[in-house]
Amino acid sequence: MNETLSFHPAPTAAVPAQRPVTLNVNGVECRLELAPWTTLLDALRLHLDLTGTKKGCDHGQCGACTVLVNGRRINSCLALAIMQEGAAITTIEGLAKDNALHPLQQAFIDRDAFQCGYCTPGQICSGVALIAEGHALTGEEIRELMSGNICRCGAYPNIVAAIEDVIAGKPKTDQ
Repeated sequence: MNETLSFHPAPTAAVPAQRPVTLNVNGVECRLELAPWTTLLDALRLHLDLTGTKKGCDHGQCGACTVLVNGRRINSCLALAIMQEGAAITTIEGLAKDNALHPLQQAFIDRDAFQCGYCTPGQICSGVALIAEGHALTGEEIRELMSGNICRCGAYPNIVAAIEDVIAGKPKTDQ
C-alpha cells in the first residue's frame, strides 16, 4: 500500500517583467517601463514622483488616491497603469494653471477645509469632478456624492462649504 505520488507543476506562461507604457499625466506624455501589475497610484508616486496623490488604504475605500481620468474621478490604487494608455490623467499637481490655483484648491484654503491634509488631494480631485458632473446642488447631495472620500480629521463641514462656494461661483463668506 505504499504509493508514491509525483508532483509535476503545470507549466506557466512567462509574464514580462516590464512593459512600455505611455501615460498622459497633467498634459505631459510620460513613457515608462512598468510591470503589468503596477497600479496607476504606484506609477504616479514611484515612477513619476507625483507624490500629491496619497496612498491610504490601498483598497479603494478611503479616496486618498483619487485622480481624474478623462475628467472622471477614480481610485488610482485600483486601476492598472497599463489600462490608462491614451487617457488624460490629472493629479492634484495638474489642477493649477498659469501659477493660479484651481478655484477649489483656493476654496479649500479660504474655508480651512483640511487639518492634517493627507486626504486633501483626493478630496479636491473628487470635488473637481463632482462640480463638473453638475449633480450636486445642495450640501446634502455634496455629502452623498463625496462619501467615497474619507477625512479622519472630520473637516467635512468646511469641505462641503468649499465645494458649495465653487459651485455658486463665489469666494469665501464670513463665518
